[in-house]
Amino acid sequence: MVKLAAQMLRRRIGSAVATLVALTVGVVILTALGAMVESGLRHRPAAQQYAAADVVVAHRDLSFTTKEFGDVNHVTVGLPEGGTVPAALADELRRVPGVATVAADVRVPVLGESAATGHGWSSAVLTPYKIIKGDAPAAAGDVVLDARLAGDAKPGDRTTLMVGGTAREFRVSGIASGSGPESVFFTDAQAAKLAGKPGEADAIGIVAQPGADRKAIAAAAGKVAGTAGAKAYAGSGLGAAESDSESPQTLLITVGASLGGYVAMLVGFVVAGTIGLSVRHRRRDLALLRAVAATPGQVRRMVVAEAMLLGLAGAAIGVPGGYLATEWAHDQFVDRGFLPAGFPMGMGPLAAVTAVVMTLLVAVLSALAAARRVTKIRPTEALGEVAVEPAQSGKVRLVAGVLTLTGAGTASSLTVGASGPTALAGAIGMLYLFVLAVALLAPWINRTSAQLLTPLLRGVWGTSGYLATKNLKANAQGMTTVLTALVLSVGFGGSVWFLQDNLERQTVEQAREGTLAQHSLVSPAGFPTEAAADARAMPGVQNATGVRHTSVILKALGDAEPVPAQAVDAGGAGTLDLHVTSGSMADLGADGVAVSELRAEGAGWKVGDRAEFWLGDGTPVQLRVAAIYQRGLGFGDVTLPREVVAGHTARNLDDQVLIRTAPGADVDEALASLAARYPGSAVVASGDQNKQLAQDMAISAWLNKLLIGVMVGYAALAAANTMVMAALARRRELSLLRLAGVTKRQVKRMVHAEQAGLLGVALVIGGGIAATTLIAAVNALTGDPVPYVPALGWVAVLGGTALLALVTTVLPVGRLLRVPPVESIGTKE
Repeated sequence: MVKLAAQMLRRRIGSAVATLVALTVGVVILTALGAMVESGLRHRPAAQQYAAADVVVAHRDLSFTTKEFGDVNHVTVGLPEGGTVPAALADELRRVPGVATVAADVRVPVLGESAATGHGWSSAVLTPYKIIKGDAPAAAGDVVLDARLAGDAKPGDRTTLMVGGTAREFRVSGIASGSGPESVFFTDAQAAKLAGKPGEADAIGIVAQPGADRKAIAAAAGKVAGTAGAKAYAGSGLGAAESDSESPQTLLITVGASLGGYVAMLVGFVVAGTIGLSVRHRRRDLALLRAVAATPGQVRRMVVAEAMLLGLAGAAIGVPGGYLATEWAHDQFVDRGFLPAGFPMGMGPLAAVTAVVMTLLVAVLSALAAARRVTKIRPTEALGEVAVEPAQSGKVRLVAGVLTLTGAGTASSLTVGASGPTALAGAIGMLYLFVLAVALLAPWINRTSAQLLTPLLRGVWGTSGYLATKNLKANAQGMTTVLTALVLSVGFGGSVWFLQDNLERQTVEQAREGTLAQHSLVSPAGFPTEAAADARAMPGVQNATGVRHTSVILKALGDAEPVPAQAVDAGGAGTLDLHVTSGSMADLGADGVAVSELRAEGAGWKVGDRAEFWLGDGTPVQLRVAAIYQRGLGFGDVTLPREVVAGHTARNLDDQVLIRTAPGADVDEALASLAARYPGSAVVASGDQNKQLAQDMAISAWLNKLLIGVMVGYAALAAANTMVMAALARRRELSLLRLAGVTKRQVKRMVHAEQAGLLGVALVIGGGIAATTLIAAVNALTGDPVPYVPALGWVAVLGGTALLALVTTVLPVGRLLRVPPVESIGTKE
């Protein structure tokens, strides 16, 4: 049967190539996405700061259980700010048998000639760092410099470091050498004071005694850590104690997994449609096999064997192509700062095996489904069956189509009521449901459309239009795949692509309209809380607000996710307008919280309710909802008093100070003096800051657009592939028309009329689906019921689809018409 299948493929080279292209490109995309996920799962960051430790106790993620619809879900989410552990745990860990040294490590952001991290000297043993000149720090004003940072400094010199947002002078007590990240060391007491987290440590490292059982120590440390909600990291997991929730592997896993499912469904659509059309165009061959006593099982096995052969060929080409695409994506990620230059992109076999198995499974199931109708007919009816399409499609298909369409409508209403990532996932799911409904109902859509278009096509194209309507009615079943491919292309191109543009536009617009301050004081070192008060005290300044950007963790439908948040200085009113729709920002107080409308709706919060969530370091809080506002994209979904997050962010400093000046006030000199108080800071105009935000958004949006572009491009490829196959399969039909007296010009006009009718229906349906999806998603994510479509956006989508349809049909038909009809009438379809 395999030999017969190979011979059939050689005789049907056109459909075989089309199917091979669909399978190969599907394997390339799935392999590349799978390689991203595999790279993220396999990568274990090497320990640097804690390279000499045997065990590290740290709090890097939050785990809890939820119950939704009777199902218990175990949820783990990384802490955006990195958690802390009680420093007192060090005393308990010292009592573990086999432990030689225990050191509590606190981190202090430091800015000198370059950025570094400050630590207490006792934690230097965890790297290890060793003194090569001078002595360890002994007084609060002493510091040990990393040799890579010291430059010409030597013990006894004075050096100025930006610590805690202010310039401080220290005496260099020593120079140390180590292989960890660039660091400076204070006394333990001074490091704890500068960190601003009394009684807390970022991690506690353990060095075991020579010959001690390290596994036993790790297990005992894990029990001690568990009492504080922390974990013990050891062996290859030590690097995870240093990384945060925004690590490169987290990005790769998130991107690959979130898009992989949708791409897998898209590949299923495309491959199933291509194989189905290929089998349909070979009805005469398969019917002949049935007429010469081939059993239904033999025919099905032959069709499956063909699909398997093409699938294996596609895998042989697609897997290397997928790894090449992965290397290209890795370079792009590095160039745009999504991955560090040294991050290894894994090329293990798991991604390739998964992609190949998934594609082969889709190919086999599609082949079985496509061969089912041909193999069910009786041998005596087989050849007659190929001449005429069945009058009616199956009732099961009709019922399934109606139910799917109903499900898509229900999903659209749920999407409108959802928010954030839930709304986005719902919108894409709704898009797939609509396309699936069109695929199931396509025969009825084609027949009805042909009936409705008859007067128009006849009026424009005359006799050729009449022939076109008859063809559309007679071939309603055969054009199912073509209609589905066109609708899929328009639906993806007109919805998910423009969704990213809407998010970018709304974020920048909300930030611009909501920033009332004319100036912003910014610095890579951050600012202490006094900076905002200093700004408010300056002449000509109406008000100033210290803003600290962070993230909080909220529950959402049985899961949890970090969401952007900001903490503001309560004394600085009038610099921000969040467009409050309920409550008042004046009521924020010291225990209040303001949330965006989308988050409030998703969580069911109203003004006066108690909102429960976690701060970025995993600290649970319960705050009173004081206000609900609209501009969540521009300013974060959660706004907190600065007092609430004090001691719960990584550097415990304000990121910027917004300054609103009186109209006409000359404050240039005053602002310059303010910036001089905080070395390394600068005063920038709010407009310039918004431009920078737009640039940052464009960089971050590049990744989404790349992935969306892959999906839209594959959908367009599917449409082109399908229409070329359908056009080339009409050799006998067109030859018969020409032998009956129809001229070449009339045949071309007939094909044009058919394409115009089919394309018009596809554009109307696909455009409607795209508009519905885009409106629902944009309304859910931004609150704007009217989505933004860039200039010429719809022209590009609709015009591009029309051009694609015409080129992939007119050119193949023109090629067929160049062959004399007497040479084609006896050939296969």
